[in-house]
Amino acid sequence: MRVSYRLFTWYSFQRSLIGCVWNVSSDSAIAIIPARYQSTRLPGKPVIKVSGKTLIEHVYRRVEQAGLIERILVATDDERIAKAVQGFGGNVTMTRMDHQSGTDRLAEAAASLPPDTLIVNVQGDEPLIEPEVIDRAIAAARLGDAEIVTLRTKLSDRTAIEDPNRVKVVVDNLGFALYFSRSPVPSTGTTFLHLGLYVYRAGFLKRFTQLERTPLEIAERLEQLRALEHGFHIRVIEVESASWGIDTPADLEKFKTLFEETQGKA
Repeated sequence: MRVSYRLFTWYSFQRSLIGCVWNVSSDSAIAIIPARYQSTRLPGKPVIKVSGKTLIEHVYRRVEQAGLIERILVATDDERIAKAVQGFGGNVTMTRMDHQSGTDRLAEAAASLPPDTLIVNVQGDEPLIEPEVIDRAIAAARLGDAEIVTLRTKLSDRTAIEDPNRVKVVVDNLGFALYFSRSPVPSTGTTFLHLGLYVYRAGFLKRFTQLERTPLEIAERLEQLRALEHGFHIRVIEVESASWGIDTPADLEKFKTLFEETQGKA
């Protein structure tokens, strides 16, 4: 059954994509959403339903609204997620089950794409990601002055600043990342929340996953530090965003409440 899903979903994606991707400019942007079922704090997170839609569909629909995205693909190793994505008409591909991170899963899904293709790594647990911030990240990546582009937004809530699940980022005067941490950084002054969206070329993505893991990456449990420790540049765009990752049952309840309130006002 697993093999049939892999063949069907990847073949379907390739049939609809090959004619576009292999003949398009290097500015083409494809969003890939890595999703796994297993989660220590919130098992089955991608297929949890909120107001009749799974979390993965909420994310997918937000990405669809981004004007610079040409195609969207969910990459997963779980048939339950694959069925859910197919159920709402999305594109999905099955990946291996032994990946250590979402980026590794992403790289497998993007393996056959031309190296200049822009890959947008969208976290499968951020259903509030704004389409406009996705477009800003893609536009910045097209400038080509960094191997990776990501996002940050101001963070003022002290509880969130202290929360190790909320990753913070500091940048230099040119907007390039200096460091990412789960701890409050800097110790005083303005704190910025890192929004876990990345844009890079398919060729760099493949190269990144082949790099040795690094001490700071292991210490902070943040794989983007691997890029910094190996001397690559990460451009960090400041945006206004209310998005956050759903990591815990409390996060989920917060999203449910916010979504229901928003729907009630619509």
